[in-house]
Amino acid sequence: MKTTAQPPFDIVTEPPSQELLEVSRHELRETPEVREQAILKLRELLHNATDLHYADDDDFLLVFLRPCHFYPDSALKMMRRIADFKKNNYPLMHNLAPEDEKLSFIDHKIVNVLTNRDSKGRRILIVSCGAVWDPKAVTAEKLFRMFYLVHLVAQLEPATQINGVVIVMDFEGLSLKQVRGLSPSFSKLLLTFLQEAVPLRMKEFHILKQPYIFNMVWTLFKPFIGEKLKKRLYFHGSDMKKLHKHIDPADLPKNYGGTRPALDYSSRDWYPCIEKYTEHIQRWNGYGYAAGP
Repeated sequence: MKTTAQPPFDIVTEPPSQELLEVSRHELRETPEVREQAILKLRELLHNATDLHYADDDDFLLVFLRPCHFYPDSALKMMRRIADFKKNNYPLMHNLAPEDEKLSFIDHKIVNVLTNRDSKGRRILIVSCGAVWDPKAVTAEKLFRMFYLVHLVAQLEPATQINGVVIVMDFEGLSLKQVRGLSPSFSKLLLTFLQEAVPLRMKEFHILKQPYIFNMVWTLFKPFIGEKLKKRLYFHGSDMKKLHKHIDPADLPKNYGGTRPALDYSSRDWYPCIEKYTEHIQRWNGYGYAAGP
């Protein structure tokens, strides 16, 4: 599939091209008629759900309708799950702003997004949670808040709404230091978020370079992994050829056996993009249940 040129360290918020809309028609049932009817119906459902507070302009409602294949009832259920998640994790996310995690983005190389999309038009998020991650400097909660901010910006891209996201978790050099930074409560938080409260198409999860000690992390994660995620979860160890069955090496950096140059950028380079959408993040902070947190 031909992909639009990506500006480095920014997102593309222009309306989708005809080519993208064709992908959406094929995969998500999106046609002008279905889109118009679904937007009207979701807006009506939202107005009747007086306990929920969300914006109701067309572009905003599409954020929920696209991952739900344009079924308005499913989109409303997703909005309710997000409201529940925000309510249940109120102290962690209340009034979260990019500035709060600026140092985590600028000083650490834990979360990264490839500047290019893959051949299927998907965004690729890379999380380095092995030796690169110092849980004393960036706690698991701070790590989660970084994920959360990245997902709020990613949802503004029509191409990402349509093509989805791939998450690569790189556990190279994982030791007890990182394992101790995780906990059952964090595992539950992260996996509940990914499975229930992200309005994006989560296409694949790849676990790479995991040493034997990863079994301890897996013991924490396993109880919270549902059937749908299980089918999209792949373990590759250091065998990059297994990864290449899912992501073309032409779309990957040298770090992962790809033909692109080794990564020479990180979340420091992406932070201005997160900061640029502070207004959207602040608006999102107000969405959820209408009364209280």
